[in-house]
Amino acid sequence: MTNEEPNSLYYGDYLELDKILNSQHPKSGFATDEMLFIVIHQAYELWFKQIIHELDRVREIFSTDNVQDNAGEMSIAVHKLKRVVKILEVLNQQVNILETMTPMDFLEFRNLLLPSSGFQSLQFRIIEAKLGLKMEHRYKADYYKNTRRGGFSSEDFSTINQVEKDATLKELIVKWAERTPFFDESLWKEYQNLFPVEQGTQKFWSDYKQIYQSSLSNAEHGRLDELERVFYKEGSGDFSVHAMRAVLFIMMYRNLPIFHLPFDLLTTLIDIDELLSQWRYKHMLMTRRMIGMRVGTGGTSGAGYLEGALRQHYIFKELTEITTFLIERSKLPNLPKAVIERMTFNI
Repeated sequence: MTNEEPNSLYYGDYLELDKILNSQHPKSGFATDEMLFIVIHQAYELWFKQIIHELDRVREIFSTDNVQDNAGEMSIAVHKLKRVVKILEVLNQQVNILETMTPMDFLEFRNLLLPSSGFQSLQFRIIEAKLGLKMEHRYKADYYKNTRRGGFSSEDFSTINQVEKDATLKELIVKWAERTPFFDESLWKEYQNLFPVEQGTQKFWSDYKQIYQSSLSNAEHGRLDELERVFYKEGSGDFSVHAMRAVLFIMMYRNLPIFHLPFDLLTTLIDIDELLSQWRYKHMLMTRRMIGMRVGTGGTSGAGYLEGALRQHYIFKELTEITTFLIERSKLPNLPKAVIERMTFNI
């Protein structure tokens, strides 16, 4: 069959390369580095589209009330999140290519971009929202909720508002953690406490407080109050007490076969947060290198705004900080037979 025959699929047609390769129109002409600037940012947006596609599938999996830790759906979710990690690694590498453009190269066309800005990337805002970055946790939140010059178009503004109403991945992860059955009292009847049981406290967590206290140095004893707050009274951030207990338990007993995928899930979410932070950091350094302390093309404070976002825009901060409350592996309490059986794949 030749390419001219009916129903013959051609490479360029399948990828619609005529549209993609003819979508670069430098305002300054082709004599400057604006072509590189456009291609890099178009590539970003294509990768953002793929990230959104992956996140929607993961959110769909966790939106059910019965996500089995040892079932295929959990494996699919972890695999897709690991793909997001690989994409974010590529995005970080793309900054290195953009930095082959010098500050004076950029100044040749920078003013032609006004008042547009990377701040107006609808897809990046959607990624942040779907992951779980809330408006009230954003640096200078007033920058986001506007349609003024340098802000979002009315259509994009409406889209962002709608996305923010949907369940975020973080919210779904919290609900998943809260459903874990690890501390049903019926499973702990045979558990032999190492210390006297604190009244009103579940057996394992009564012991854990004492073990954690003994692991602290003299300079760290204030951490015991923090442990009490996070795992016994209030929880942490968006994670309830029950969710925080489940996450810590998974991290401590990750060698149990049924916890392999959940542990992988939690560490992959941390990886995503760290890579987004690296991307913001590299973006901030590049902005300082390119324009110093000048105002951004969209009207933000430029590098100053990016530095604030870097400090504040952590989504899964609770997962990262939970390592504060780990103890030595050699001090982990032995689990009772009923809990071990519940944690096997034969359930």
